[in-house]
Amino acid sequence: MRIRTHVAAHLLEFVHFVLINARACLFPVFIFVMLALSQVVPLPVARYDFLLFACLGMQAIMLATALETRDELTVITLFHLLGLGLEVFKVHVGSWSYPEAALFKVWGVPLYSGFMYASVASYMIQAWRLFDLRFLRWPPAYVVVPLGVLIYLNFFTNNVLPDIRFILIGAVLLVFGRSWVGFTPRSIERRLPLVLAFLLIGVFVWFAENIATYFGAWQYPDQHEGWRMVSPHKLSSWALLVIVSLMTVVQLKRVKSARGQASHDVAVAGPHASSASGLDRCERCSSRSGSSARSTMSSSSS
Repeated sequence: MRIRTHVAAHLLEFVHFVLINARACLFPVFIFVMLALSQVVPLPVARYDFLLFACLGMQAIMLATALETRDELTVITLFHLLGLGLEVFKVHVGSWSYPEAALFKVWGVPLYSGFMYASVASYMIQAWRLFDLRFLRWPPAYVVVPLGVLIYLNFFTNNVLPDIRFILIGAVLLVFGRSWVGFTPRSIERRLPLVLAFLLIGVFVWFAENIATYFGAWQYPDQHEGWRMVSPHKLSSWALLVIVSLMTVVQLKRVKSARGQASHDVAVAGPHASSASGLDRCERCSSRSGSSARSTMSSSSS
């Protein structure tokens, strides 16, 4: 009987974990739905333009319904611009293409494409709040910021200079090898090595990329004659994108916390915190904000 109760409790916690992730994936899932819908429904405007209008409308709805705050929208906009800059460069050098016509295109790149990067940031921000994320042994900014810059720049330079992604991955393992992330699916905080979390989210994004290219979000050179699975080699790229994305989100939150603007949503233990008690010494999200996030998730899932 005790074993059955124990299993049932873990199963219930897993269900909560899945539901919270589904809630955090609201914006990415919306993009996938719009990609699929725009392939089968006649549109009065170009498909890429429709996707841009749909993403803008969804962001407006999320802001109006308090699913996102203005500060979170600012972070998402930053990711949109960073992603758009990368898209312009990659399309220019032939890494992938957007073959369909559109009015809102910049140097061959539809403006909606930046929202695919923004959706990664949206997931991280939503998961941060809904899971009460906390980080143990987060490295100092003077290490994290240069590493993040190098990762982002390598997406540009690897077309003209040697690709150093595996050196960067080694650096990530060295810098974050002792870091942990704490998350609360239901009532008990669970912990996971941060580098494993990077990998798992990267795998998830790679699967999402396969879905996106299947629905024609963009095309790789080997997909011009028809869709085929994206090379597993892209896993390392997506893992690095996830890493630099989380680095950016955490550092922005730490800067904001240092200014005394939003200390309640930043919980990062320093590099010298002990494994046993470091998380307990972190700032905790207030019980009011935690219960509010849970109730929001519950009402959304019902």
